Amino acid sequence: MINNTSPGKWNRLLAKSIENQFIQEMIEGLNCSPFEAEAILEKVYAVYGYQFDSANVIKPGQIQLMAIDASVTPNTPLIKAKQTLVTLTMKAMPDDLDFRKINGVPALRQKRLLRMAEEAFQQGALLTLEDFADLFNCGVRSLNRDLEALRLRQTVPPLRSTIKDMGRAITHRRLIIDLWLQGFEYSDIAARSCHAIESVYNYVDKFKRSVTLFQNNFDLKTTAFVVKISFSLVREFHRLFQDMKPVAHRLEELQLIAKKNTSLMTNGVNPC
Repeated sequence: MINNTSPGKWNRLLAKSIENQFIQEMIEGLNCSPFEAEAILEKVYAVYGYQFDSANVIKPGQIQLMAIDASVTPNTPLIKAKQTLVTLTMKAMPDDLDFRKINGVPALRQKRLLRMAEEAFQQGALLTLEDFADLFNCGVRSLNRDLEALRLRQTVPPLRSTIKDMGRAITHRRLIIDLWLQGFEYSDIAARSCHAIESVYNYVDKFKRSVTLFQNNFDLKTTAFVVKISFSLVREFHRLFQDMKPVAHRLEELQLIAKKNTSLMTNGVNPC
């Protein structure tokens, strides 16, 4: 029986790679030393790597999957939803192997979930937790723990539930506001949340306008009507407003906006 806790396990896994196959061919076919074979492999990647990356073929460790197109609305029945074929990197060797040796299996699963979700998103599709449960042969409960661990690192993968703000998922709009309150710039927030800068600005602008009304004792329904946003969004903004602990310059910005708009309301002008 193979002892999977032994150091030999990692060597056996690493041996099952196309890079190692090339190295062995150089050693046995051209009588190269292992050092020379690895040097040749590096040169091959340096010269032809861009062609490998752009080649329209499935590479070792990749899979193809039909996923829900990113344009599909949340209320569309799954059977009627447009599907898109995406290519995903299930195993990125040897990087994944090195990462697993240091960080363990759950951390590797989180790394793969983030990578594959972003790959699908870049190809115009959105994966679901059910997709990942099937791909990783694990339960949704394990994946929810993975999402919580990623959230604590202020990273939310672009899943269908988060991009479309479905169900009880960690929403991108909450992540966007949290990052803004922490002082991140729009470009950084856009990269972290997988949203366009214009979308980030739009969310932050609506949040700032909502905060002005909260500070002037407007109720949630009135705030939703005035700012022209959904009641569910204004409710989430209100929770953020109650819990927020902004950095100094964001707090100053909110106070300045509130002071300006309070003055407008005193004069009978709608600040929104």
